[in-house]
Amino acid sequence: MPDPHAPARDTSSAPRAAGPPRDTEPPRAARLEAALGDPFDPDNPHGHLALLRADEAREVPEATEALLAEAGLAAEFVPHDLGGRLTGLEELARVLRPLFRRDLALGYGFGITSLFAASSVWTAGSEDQRRSLARVLLGGGRVTIVHREVAHANAILRDEMRAEPRPGGGWLVGGRKDVVINAHRADAFVMYARTSDGDGPRSHSVLVLGPDAPTAGEVRRLGRVTMPGMRGAHFSGLELDGVALPDDALVGAAGDGVSLALRSFQTSHCLIPGTVLAGVDSVLRLAVRAATENRPDGRPSRRGRKVLAGVFADLLACDAMAVTGLRAMSLMPEQSYLLGAAVKYTMPDLLREDLEELATVLGGRGYDRGPLYGGFQKLTRDLPVAGLGHAGTAVCQAVIVPQLPALARTAWFRTAEPPAALFTPGAPLPLFDHRRLAHSSTDDLLTATLVGVAGRLEGHTGHGSPHAALAALARAFVEELRTLRVRCATLSGVFDPQACALADRYALVLSAAAVLGLWEARAAHGDAFLGDPAWAVLALSRIGRRLGVRVVDPPDGTVEAVLEEALDRCRQGRSLDLYGTRLAG
Repeated sequence: MPDPHAPARDTSSAPRAAGPPRDTEPPRAARLEAALGDPFDPDNPHGHLALLRADEAREVPEATEALLAEAGLAAEFVPHDLGGRLTGLEELARVLRPLFRRDLALGYGFGITSLFAASSVWTAGSEDQRRSLARVLLGGGRVTIVHREVAHANAILRDEMRAEPRPGGGWLVGGRKDVVINAHRADAFVMYARTSDGDGPRSHSVLVLGPDAPTAGEVRRLGRVTMPGMRGAHFSGLELDGVALPDDALVGAAGDGVSLALRSFQTSHCLIPGTVLAGVDSVLRLAVRAATENRPDGRPSRRGRKVLAGVFADLLACDAMAVTGLRAMSLMPEQSYLLGAAVKYTMPDLLREDLEELATVLGGRGYDRGPLYGGFQKLTRDLPVAGLGHAGTAVCQAVIVPQLPALARTAWFRTAEPPAALFTPGAPLPLFDHRRLAHSSTDDLLTATLVGVAGRLEGHTGHGSPHAALAALARAFVEELRTLRVRCATLSGVFDPQACALADRYALVLSAAAVLGLWEARAAHGDAFLGDPAWAVLALSRIGRRLGVRVVDPPDGTVEAVLEEALDRCRQGRSLDLYGTRLAG
């Protein structure tokens, strides 16, 4: 049973009326979708055929990059107060989804990396630093990130730069990184350089190199590195030899590197899954095509129906979590730290499992390299390189595990519920400001939502009732949270197998909470599909089985209702995410 003393939900910030999310498509997203055109048109220079040919040749799709440059896409990564278009991360994700629906490598290679690099400057840079970097991006230039070394990481996170103070002021930087995206054409580099021999939280600092050439030393842009995925993006080495940088190249204070990473990387924790999801959306639509073509009734086989409906429910659950995280950074940035890490921690595994399920529907088509089904193999190659592999999981574990004991003792079943606006995709948001991001939190927004929604669902009973099934699922996740509270309260914060297993379970509980919060908000607004329990019941039952908790079987008709929505959207040419937006072609 939910805690009877749980705080009541704060609905003061909830909008009084809102249409379905699909009615709120940002005009810039719609224009980009239209400009990129029908992906299945063989004569479209930005379609699947052209992008797959570029990938096979390991070349940048120059025609599409020229289109994005003409559209001024780089301005999307510059805060509004610096002359750009960045006012909120949810809107940015929606603007980028047309690009990521077609090609992850293009989405990364053309520009989103510039945002991840610039985020530390937007977060803690001086006004001069912020304006200088804004001029680079608004002028059509590129900024890239030079990561610090992370243990047990991939090639992108191996090796690092080292900086030391110069006797007369400024910094002397040297070192080599063998894999840096866009190193060959970046106009500025944001470097997480080692400035201390120790391994503590003050070991690294953030320095900006460029756009002006250094006063001394040599910047060597090394040869291209062949990657197993994202083959159309350009990764190459970077070597600095005695590079002299002035005092004002330092972002924040010396030793702030780890702290700045924890604050500024929150944006990538939600943006990466929230944009990559669009690629899985495309593969799900390919699987629907494969499952329905040449069938007289235009419907999948019985086995295919279960897979397609289940993956669609997973996709909506992932989107609920990503969108909630993105909105939290505008609504309550001081409390979004933990949620952002949980999004990045949970979604990659769910999306990878979904691709494995879809492979069973695609069958032999999954090995096709042509424009119709070739996107499946490309996406499976690109996902690990896109930061959805082991390294990304380890970074998020490092955020979540130390927080679990304090959350168990002070936050769970005590935190007040967040405003309903958190779960209202497309609703207006306060202006996003990187500088308000924090890297600690005493509250837990989504567990409060879980407890609150479960309490409001009490009283729904009756065998076979969708609302009763939803209430039972909500109770099961509340009980899981109670178990976690007992087990996590005794943790020491050490990264042992038990702590990591509990972090896994906790992140899945948060994904269930996001589903419940989104469902309740859409039900309150009368959304015919997202406000109906069917998708939420199916999504929660799948999350519950991943957790190994006892869950009720979805009522009769649940799978069919979810499948019918997926088929209907595919017939109408609408996306399979929360928004159901109109697609080109």
